Order: sequence, then structure tokens, then C-alpha cells
Amino acid sequence: MTPNNHAPQGAAIAVDPIKSKKALGTIAKLLYDRPRDHALFVVGIHSALRASDLLALTVGGIKAVLDDPDDGDVVREKKTGNLRRISANKAVRAAVERLLASRPYQDSDLLFQGKRGPLTASWLRRLVIGWCAAVNLPGHFGSHTLRKTWGYHMRVTCGVDIPTLMAVFGHATQRQTLDYLCIQPDEIRSVYAFELV
Repeated sequence: MTPNNHAPQGAAIAVDPIKSKKALGTIAKLLYDRPRDHALFVVGIHSALRASDLLALTVGGIKAVLDDPDDGDVVREKKTGNLRRISANKAVRAAVERLLASRPYQDSDLLFQGKRGPLTASWLRRLVIGWCAAVNLPGHFGSHTLRKTWGYHMRVTCGVDIPTLMAVFGHATQRQTLDYLCIQPDEIRSVYAFELV
């Protein structure tokens, strides 16, 4: 049974990114025998798409991304209406190709479907909470965890600058991006840890 991740009425709960690269690898291995869930996880942590945009990907759309390894393809974000270019790295390509080989698809089909039809953001939330619980990760997780995980590792692991991440996430301020990625306190602490003498 997955833990309840709902905030009390009137309160807000911020979901966490998956900060541990070891946990990311463990979840990917755990899901490997379930091509849909594996691809959903891998695409989610490598694309920075919101849950609604991730779940709206079509087979034809993802094939267009796979067909152009350098530039990918453009998707229109549901929340903002902005156009966003996405591309596929080797991990995404392998996971999606395994999913597409797992059953017959039409180009118009949604890439990620459940037994009863399209997946919803609330269903994705339950999946992510279950995956994190299966590897004993402490924290609050939800559908935004996948998007936040990408941003967290782009900043902390790869050193991508905040203005670039602001542009990807469509944030108005650097503080909003730092708060969103749950790294501002860590970055501030690291500044004070530097010894000048």
C-alpha cells in the first residue's frame, strides 16, 4: 500500500526530486520488466515535461523525437501553450523502443496507456509514490517528482546554470527555480562552507 501524500486542507506540500543517483538506478532496474512503467520513468526523468505533457505524448510524436537524434521535436505545453523542444538521449531511446516493441501501436495512440485507457496525473502520482516506497526513499513524492529530478540533477550533478533551467521550466525568477528544485538551502550552505583563509 502506498503512503498518503495529501497535504491537510488549506496546506501545501512540495514534492521532492529523487536526489540519489543510486535510487534512480534501482527504480529503473525494478521497472525494467514493465516496459510502460520503465519508459514512463526514464522519459519523465530525462525530459523535464510536466505530468500532463508527459502523459499526452503520442506514439507518432515520440517517433518524431527518435527520428531526429540531434534536434528532437517540438511539443506544445498544455499549461502554458508554449512550444518546447524535446530530444531523446540513449536511455530514453532504448526505453521507448522497448515499449513500442512490447505491443502494436498506432501513431495516434498515446504512448503511455493504462488497461482502461489514458493515464491521469493522479495515477502517475500513485505510481511515483509506489516506486519511491519500493526503494525506501524518504520524502514526499508525486507526479512532479520526475520533472524535478531532471532539474535537480541538471543543476547539482551537471552544473547547468540557473538561467538555463529557468528557461526550461518557464519560471519568472531564479528564486522560483531554486525553490522548485529544492536546492536553495544546500547552495547557500555551500557558499558559507568555503574557507577564505
